[in-house]
Amino acid sequence: MVNEGLRLVPGYLSRSAQENLVQEVEKVAESAPFYTPTMPRSGRPFSVRMTNAGPLGWVSDRSGYRYQAEHPESGEPWPGIPRAILDIWEDLSGFPAPPQCCLINRYGAANSKMGLHRDEDEEDFSAPVVSVSLGDTAVFRIGGAERRSPTSSFKLSSGDVLVLAGPSRMHYHGIDRVLNGTSTLIREGGRINLTLRRVTRPG
Repeated sequence: MVNEGLRLVPGYLSRSAQENLVQEVEKVAESAPFYTPTMPRSGRPFSVRMTNAGPLGWVSDRSGYRYQAEHPESGEPWPGIPRAILDIWEDLSGFPAPPQCCLINRYGAANSKMGLHRDEDEEDFSAPVVSVSLGDTAVFRIGGAERRSPTSSFKLSSGDVLVLAGPSRMHYHGIDRVLNGTSTLIREGGRINLTLRRVTRPG
């Protein structure tokens, strides 16, 4: 199927750049530790752990999906988005305003996945979503604007960057599975995904 506006930049990050980003994520997690979010209403835990960087962080709990300025467990403000991550946005997004949220998903070494969803909690959808893959290869699935739309899948390897812009910005997508042991980047294995989003309309 055709996902207009989708752009995959394979191997965008060198090994040294990937290692630097892992170190930056570890620094973020020192002040904003990874936690396990829960699904709205059911309270079922996600299979991934999350944290955020930037003025706003995306969170999920029984109350619903939303953005907020503080860590849901510590109550502390999220740390700033590292410069190396902002550089990726500036190079690939084609958007004149900076991202306000860097959602960091940590996929463990077993059974971590992300069901089909749309990034639709933002006020404005004119900015793209920029997604950075680090660590083990993931099988990415994308469909269309409706949940029942046909889907296709492809692999995202460490150092790849995916941009969802134009019509694909609102297409359903998710991670079917992580192929354990396909990367040596993360000492304990697994995958880290950085998702950069603009939340509000540029003023």
